[in-house]
Amino acid sequence: MLTSTRLDRLIPELMEGAGIDCWILISREYAEDPVVQTMLPAKWLSSRRRTILVFLSRKGVHTRQAITRYEVDGTFPGVWDPTADPDQWNALAQRIKEADPASIAINTSNTFAHADGLTATEHERLREALGPDLGRRVVSGEELSVRWLQTRLPEERPVLEEACAHAHSILRRALSPEAIEPGSTTTGDLEWWLRAEVQKLGCQVWFHPSASIQRPGADLRGSFASATRPVVIEAGDLVHIDYGLIWDHLCTDQQQHGYVLSRPGDRVPEGLAEAMHRANQVQDVLLAEFADGRTGNEILAATLTRAQEDGLDPTVYTHPIGYHGHGAGPTIGLWDQQDGVPGDGDIEIFGPSAWSIELSNRSYVPEWDDSVAIMVEEEAWYELGTASWVDGRQTEIWGV
Repeated sequence: MLTSTRLDRLIPELMEGAGIDCWILISREYAEDPVVQTMLPAKWLSSRRRTILVFLSRKGVHTRQAITRYEVDGTFPGVWDPTADPDQWNALAQRIKEADPASIAINTSNTFAHADGLTATEHERLREALGPDLGRRVVSGEELSVRWLQTRLPEERPVLEEACAHAHSILRRALSPEAIEPGSTTTGDLEWWLRAEVQKLGCQVWFHPSASIQRPGADLRGSFASATRPVVIEAGDLVHIDYGLIWDHLCTDQQQHGYVLSRPGDRVPEGLAEAMHRANQVQDVLLAEFADGRTGNEILAATLTRAQEDGLDPTVYTHPIGYHGHGAGPTIGLWDQQDGVPGDGDIEIFGPSAWSIELSNRSYVPEWDDSVAIMVEEEAWYELGTASWVDGRQTEIWGV
């Protein structure tokens, strides 16, 4: 039902806002367009041969139709009879010629992979079918794709809240004696424990979880570019987990920490507790910088400036989240691009939308005589100029 609601409510608004009369989406089985996959009914696990979806928007009249061999469960009215006209491309061309749109959007994009789902072969055949006159009207549908994927309906917030609550529950158990036995459990064991628990929940992860540790004198996190080999988790380790699941149609992406106690009754060192507090401060600064009309790069620069003025040492790499874990829309920094991200970072944010507030802050820990990186990630909802947590955030390091 949410897919039909999204199609009814969003597509007319998006096409009118972008000034597009016609949007053609073409997807083939095993070469799926990421946007088409989010529009098909739940029973459709692929595009089934070739699926062509057409949206038309003229003078306030909005229609959608499917030129495909199989009925799309009523979501898209079928307008092609293969027995009368076996040529699917000819059927498409006739529909477009009759509509005579001034602009025809297709899914090509240099910036967003999500919006670049039209394969080279299908692009070539589409151009042939449209001919020179209609071909001159073809433009990129990047804005339509990004807005469709990033915009969340109010009805989707409860779905995301439920997804985050499930993810938080598993994460809390992962950072506990239920999943970690000091001196025996490895970081690799913990990753596969997470995979198994998500499967028991009846859903999937969208990337393989990562578990890593920091300990006095040693940073065994690896890097974003290359992971370390599994390490045995010992008492006194700071354990970090990064994982995300897919619940219903939405993704989560969370990072939290646990400290392995040497004996029952011990407490997390005050220096580590303060390090977590400082990472929370960076989160607060970032959320306060969210505002309509600001680009990802503007928010990044403002956040880093304010945080550094407060004596913090942050790295920010925040992204939209929704149908995809790394969602379409404005990027707010990458771990290796803190001066701004050309293209992705130049897009203005808007709401309602969901965000994975991902960042780290490095702090000195007196008990270790060393610095640690606290890497945090939680989901936030942005709407009407305000960003707020979907299901809370970690504010204290869990004792394992």
